[in-house]
Amino acid sequence: MRKIIPILLILAFSIGSLGTAGAVTANELQSQIDQKNKDLQVVNDQIKAAQLQLDLVESDKKTLSGDIKSLNTTISQLNLKIKSSEVKIDQLNLQLQLLQSKKADTVVSIASQKDAIARLIAEIDQNDNESIFHMLLKGNTLADSLLEMQSVQDLQSNLSVSVVSLTKFNEDLSNNIKDTSATQDNLEVESQGLKDRKSIASETKSQKDVLLVSTKNKESNYQKQLTELKKLQDKIDAEIEAIGVQLRKDIDPSLLPTANTSVLANPVPKGILTQGYGRTDFAIKTYNSQWHNGIDIGAPVGTEVYAPADGTVINVGNQDRFCPRAAYGKFIEIKHDNGLATLYGHLSLQVVSIGQKVTRGQLIGYVGKTGWATGPHTHFVVFASQTLTPARPGYPEGTKPSSCGPMPVGGDLNPLLFTSVK
Repeated sequence: MRKIIPILLILAFSIGSLGTAGAVTANELQSQIDQKNKDLQVVNDQIKAAQLQLDLVESDKKTLSGDIKSLNTTISQLNLKIKSSEVKIDQLNLQLQLLQSKKADTVVSIASQKDAIARLIAEIDQNDNESIFHMLLKGNTLADSLLEMQSVQDLQSNLSVSVVSLTKFNEDLSNNIKDTSATQDNLEVESQGLKDRKSIASETKSQKDVLLVSTKNKESNYQKQLTELKKLQDKIDAEIEAIGVQLRKDIDPSLLPTANTSVLANPVPKGILTQGYGRTDFAIKTYNSQWHNGIDIGAPVGTEVYAPADGTVINVGNQDRFCPRAAYGKFIEIKHDNGLATLYGHLSLQVVSIGQKVTRGQLIGYVGKTGWATGPHTHFVVFASQTLTPARPGYPEGTKPSSCGPMPVGGDLNPLLFTSVK
């Protein structure tokens, strides 16, 4: 019996100092969390309704009033997303309070259990010094002696139960610490998302102001701009495809990973596939080249875009500075460690920089409608990294000079060979 006592003492007193509970009860906190869930559902329903309205507006013929209405609806939707983030942040803070409250209760239970174990150990240790023969002789009767021996066995049984109970409390505390850490991480992510979406909403308002100023709020000026824009779009499209045709011929299949939809994660898991790769019906009708060098993943402005694999950011640009609404707009290009490079076009915000190492699943930006985009989406291109154009003075790797600034070019591949997007 003496050999297990040091082990039990270590187990009983292994818990360090911990925090205290807040004034609000656990039931009250849970009730508030449940209410936040209901609030989130209401906001999410409003976001979906705004998206339906946006889809209707963008399906109409291009007009200045329609474009302004689209921007206003996008701003309203972003404001709803901001509200959603604010509710989630409130909810996460409540969850942290609830976890702290439960941790405090667990600490009290652990302290109580430690005291009980200490008392049991002391009694057992005292009785353990007496032999069975001594116990038999000690009692006035044989019944008294047997009753004392039974009492010792009961103490040992109670000790076993208390140790099991303490172990369970320790496990609860460990899980609480893990949940608290995960909740704090989620709170940090949501707080950053709130900040980013406020920035996107502000820039969208600026785009609306620029459009009104550039057209002088006249439909005739707007339509004239559209005519000139189509010429520029066709020119840039032809320029990109002329290079793409040659670089696709230079692809060495032996340097590519085996086609498998798990090679790359879906960069926009909340989005849907809105246009495929190659000579799609839309490409044939819309693009001068009749070729779509990637896939389009539709999602509301401000939706998260993630790195699909480990790699290095080789380019971050904004072609709207050179040729507004005519090319990729805000884009990111990543060179991966598996023979592939990926491009993300039409973003509303980039949160990575050139030279930065990224990991699979890391946030890199947000879906937008910059550049030549008929609706909010991310244009996702997969290049064979062996074909990337060598860097030129003043231009990042994988780009070439163009009328739209640094232009990402490479031998494009069907993204659906390497990732699953539906």
